[in-house]
Amino acid sequence: MAFELSSLIEARQGENFRLHSEYLNPQLVKVLRTIGFDRFYVRGEGCYLYDRNGDRYLDFLAGFGVYALGRAHPVVKKALHDALDMDLPNLVQMDAALLPGLLAEAMVARTHEGIQRCFFSNSGAEAVEAAIKFARCATKRTRVIHADHAFHGLTYGALSLNGGKEFREGFGALLPGCQEVPFGEIEPLERELQGGDVAALVLEVIQGKGVNLASDEYWASAAELCRRHGTLLVIDEVQTGLGRTGKLWAHEHYGLRPDIITVSKALSGGYIPVGAMMCSAEVFDRVYSKMERAVVHSSTFGRNQLAMVAALATLQTIDDEDIVDRARVTGEAFVKGLTPLVEKYELFHEVRGKGLIIGLVFGEPSSLRLKSRWKMMESARKGLFSQLVVGPLFHRHRILTQVAADNMNVVKLLPPLIAGQEEVDYFVEALDDVLEDAHRNSALLFEFGRTLAKSALRREQS
Repeated sequence: MAFELSSLIEARQGENFRLHSEYLNPQLVKVLRTIGFDRFYVRGEGCYLYDRNGDRYLDFLAGFGVYALGRAHPVVKKALHDALDMDLPNLVQMDAALLPGLLAEAMVARTHEGIQRCFFSNSGAEAVEAAIKFARCATKRTRVIHADHAFHGLTYGALSLNGGKEFREGFGALLPGCQEVPFGEIEPLERELQGGDVAALVLEVIQGKGVNLASDEYWASAAELCRRHGTLLVIDEVQTGLGRTGKLWAHEHYGLRPDIITVSKALSGGYIPVGAMMCSAEVFDRVYSKMERAVVHSSTFGRNQLAMVAALATLQTIDDEDIVDRARVTGEAFVKGLTPLVEKYELFHEVRGKGLIIGLVFGEPSSLRLKSRWKMMESARKGLFSQLVVGPLFHRHRILTQVAADNMNVVKLLPPLIAGQEEVDYFVEALDDVLEDAHRNSALLFEFGRTLAKSALRREQS
């Protein structure tokens, strides 16, 4: 019997959550059902997802930033069809194929002149792993500094640089020599670097967990300290790179010249996993220092031809469709639309971020009536209010968002970079509706409680 994808999907449609419960991650299924996010999506296009009932959802997760060009972008899709039709000789391994060279050339051309080489990987975490290894090898040092609240991935080296204890718990001893410092504070960083034994300082320009930013002064001082003490500055652009912040690279906002840059997510075009670690020829050549070390660090699928095609098509589309400036303009439109809501609602404290990585910060109100309700929610679970915003945005308005981190009252927006004024206006109106309820009465709390109760009932019946 021949394999036919459409027939398989049609025959097994609706079994999603049973299959995941039985063969994948039953706890994730419980979470999705508990918060009422258990939908059966059948199609994605542009900024939107569609479920099997035909309902449309505005996707402000964008696959955690993967879908910078939106879903099913025709340029990337056609390029992949062309590649499949060409029957390219993929993963010969003992070979130097054309497409990885072309992609490396294109990536280097889009960075500062101190970056000359690329290593391709399958993910952002794997790119971070490469950065750690290359920095240690190039400097002959073992210590690596990272920031609190950082997120660089969940493989062992990347996890060792993770500022969230909830991700590290239960996995035993991690990579030795990794030290955490407060994000945005220079004095603790200076104390760690002054010994001259730190291989790398690994930082996100905008932290994904919380959408946290540091000052211009911090970045200037951090870069200068790295130069002074011979520490490599590694900037993790896995989520912020390729236009997300309104510049091609987030570090350009601060005039930084990183020694190593990691990137992934958007580079895939939303189709084929790909990541890259970029660095100077000096750093690279200290790793691959002689012929015997030509494969001392490698990745079986890292130079996969389909991944190279998707990435090349993505870069071309970013240029052709002026995606970076579109992200800047739409980001400014979000700020303009959301700022009046900050002034209107006591619970809404701040809009922060750059371009289309946006944090909506909620906090304790000033009036006694709202303050007592806030404290009641926070005593039940820290960060509960942000979930009470995410839930109604999804259920009432079919907008998919996320809480920026556990136990944090920040809702994070990662729209596709093709989003425009229509999506901005729809979101602002929806958030206004949700926050009006939160300030006027306890409807949000009751609505979320009703969702939890219905979800619990479904779990009992299933």
